[in-house]
Amino acid sequence: MELRLLYGVAYGHPWFGRWGYKFGRGCYGINQPIYQKAIEAIQGIPLCLLNHHLSISNNDISVIFSRYQALSDHSMVTLGDLFHFMLELRSRLPKENSIDSCNPATVETNCRWSPKRVEAATRVIVEALKNAEFRWVSRQEVRDAARAYIGDTGLLDFVLKSLGNHIVGNYLVRRCLNPVTKVLEYCLEDISTVYPNSEALIINNSKAKPRCKITKVQPMKDIAYLYKHILKDQKPTLSTGVFSAIPMATRIILDTKFLVKEYTEELSMKGNSNCSNGKTFKLLCTVISRSDEIDEELKKPLPPYECVCLKENATFDELKQEVEKNFREVYWRLRSFVVETIVNLSVKGLDLVMGSVEMGQKLVFIGSNEDQIGMDDGGGSGIVDCLCGAKEDDGERLISCDICEVWQHTRCVRIPNNEEIPHVFLCKQCEEKIVFLSSLP
Repeated sequence: MELRLLYGVAYGHPWFGRWGYKFGRGCYGINQPIYQKAIEAIQGIPLCLLNHHLSISNNDISVIFSRYQALSDHSMVTLGDLFHFMLELRSRLPKENSIDSCNPATVETNCRWSPKRVEAATRVIVEALKNAEFRWVSRQEVRDAARAYIGDTGLLDFVLKSLGNHIVGNYLVRRCLNPVTKVLEYCLEDISTVYPNSEALIINNSKAKPRCKITKVQPMKDIAYLYKHILKDQKPTLSTGVFSAIPMATRIILDTKFLVKEYTEELSMKGNSNCSNGKTFKLLCTVISRSDEIDEELKKPLPPYECVCLKENATFDELKQEVEKNFREVYWRLRSFVVETIVNLSVKGLDLVMGSVEMGQKLVFIGSNEDQIGMDDGGGSGIVDCLCGAKEDDGERLISCDICEVWQHTRCVRIPNNEEIPHVFLCKQCEEKIVFLSSLP
């Protein structure tokens, strides 16, 4: 599973969003508004519509929906709600092989009616939903059918309010707001395969409540199943109406691979995990490559200052080693960087850092980098002007027209990634020009 898609649907941001990373830029001409609309399109898909279209050919999805509706304390309306709850549930489950999960939600009995009357009204409402043959019916229809047996409309309203997404015997009473008519609807689902040990009617004052066991692995299995059948391998039943947006939105989210994080010195000072084992002396350090025009180099944008932690008795030789280690780990282009000198600071290697500089002071280190791979900007003068709207190289595979030398994505010109790039390629514009010129007398 692609975590940037899964977490995008569940939380509205990619997996790295937990550490403050946000949308930077997308491939194939994708921008922030397009990315956000793609996430919202999948997040907002109603579960009742998904269940209606998929349960006919795939009962497993209906069972999964029912399982987590029963475990949730609140109504889950959309696909985003479901994925969010499943991931949160998985994170809360202990590491043991199996646990007793939350008891299925029950009908509230702390009211002015006796438990016996609440139980009777509940049975009547469930029977009315059974007569509807497991289809979605409006609240008014259920209420009208139950009034033939229960005259107290206040009691019926109370039970209907309490029954939303609650278990009664072998059934789950589901409640959902119809996204089209904006009317509250109810539906009955048989969950005897999900909770086979359920007893008759469940109420709060019942001493023996059924318990279902769920392992830490189960939510992940169910997430993978839904991911495959809804987000990845869409069936023909999901190719019309609101579901037709799923493949396009999925591709947009997966094509967003460049994330950025607002980097501040305060964040670096607070978030450095290396400041331990007695390393309490902190400095803000950055680096530049050795050049004959040092003054000009210092005017250019420098890499963000990194917090370097040292012991109080550390020397400048040890400081240089820490700087090399930090920047080699953070920047691939500096993986062989070697510190030589410090700007505006004349010290010896064995001199103590503490006393020569102040805590939190900014230092710029000059050094050499033998591995220069990737240090330039590509050097090419090729122009990117793709059909998707991209105007620059976004890291995806490109192909150049042999006449105008304009670059386009191979995917956008219908060359699959598993096929070799052809030896001769003409863009659509140049091909049309050739056809037009060949037709002239």
